[in-house]
Amino acid sequence: MTATVPRAMTVVLAVAVVLAGLGARAVLPGAVGGPVGDALYATLVVLLVILVRPRTSPAVAAVIGFTICLTIEFFQLTGIPVAVAERFPLARLVLGTTFWAPDLLRYAVGAALGGALSGALSGALRGAATRRVAEEERRARHGSNG
Repeated sequence: MTATVPRAMTVVLAVAVVLAGLGARAVLPGAVGGPVGDALYATLVVLLVILVRPRTSPAVAAVIGFTICLTIEFFQLTGIPVAVAERFPLARLVLGTTFWAPDLLRYAVGAALGGALSGALSGALRGAATRRVAEEERRARHGSNG
């Protein structure tokens, strides 16, 4: 039995992650807020993968999300993201502008967090569904008054 995280819940989670990431960068010192924001960026990418493909397993979503982050980070070596960000400043939030190797570790942490979060939610939903089915079976065996 596969339990997927409902899309509405995934959207709420994604919005919360965006707000947390922007908040971390705005409120925390740069040495802390930057890495936290980077990790949450990868968490968001994993959630977006799950939003697009809800039946994707959490582990696969984490790998795909991490791969997307790696691709974007290496794309920064081309200089194209800088040019795009000069024309469209908000693009900087999605594409970044400067390759920095430590970001790769942060993305790995964030992707793992996204996969773990999705897995935990899927497990909780699966457990709730299993308990509901068991309760319905119990009632069917013993009559609906009990």
